[in-house]
Amino acid sequence: MTKKEKAQQIIRLLDKFCPNTSIPLNHKDPFTLLVAVVLSGQSTDKSVNKVTPALFKLASTPEKMAELPVTKIREIIKPCGLSPAKSKNIKALSRILVKKYHFEVPQTFVELESLPGVGHKTASVVMSQAFGKPAFPVDTHIHRLAYRWGLSNGKNVTQTEKDLKRLFPQELWNKLHLQMIYFGREYCPARGHDPKKCPVCSRFGRKSLFR
Repeated sequence: MTKKEKAQQIIRLLDKFCPNTSIPLNHKDPFTLLVAVVLSGQSTDKSVNKVTPALFKLASTPEKMAELPVTKIREIIKPCGLSPAKSKNIKALSRILVKKYHFEVPQTFVELESLPGVGHKTASVVMSQAFGKPAFPVDTHIHRLAYRWGLSNGKNVTQTEKDLKRLFPQELWNKLHLQMIYFGREYCPARGHDPKKCPVCSRFGRKSLFR
């Protein structure tokens, strides 16, 4: 079976086990999604969703966030970890959105990745989930799944993204990104994983998983 054929089979399994997916980070618009994704770095969606209600109650627009003291932002987001850097980045990117982008979140990778604290993965999430533009965000979880399922060699997230984009139809990228996240949490976790019970690994997983 070729990787392309395997990818088609995996699409069917993801549609079966995770047919309906929603963005796991609570938000109401591109700006609040951008902030939530920045907060999610080296943190969990659950932790982010616990702090964003309080943060967005005080500042849910670039203008209000830019006016908020860094110390206040840091105090609210502390449970997410890395709060010193994240609070500075959130305030800084908000200022840039106000001054350079007329209070709007830009809709290109180049512009998004120029913002403080916004890397390629964060930009990909915003592009795909806020603006509906084709992107395949690859975090450590999707990187792990792609390797386990024999879709990529696991060299790095950049290579994994290229491999997944090559194997899956572009019109499915945005949906598949979310499906893989939810599937991984439920059936293919990082720890305590039993490949024999995983609907994908039991069929297409690397042989090394069963040793």
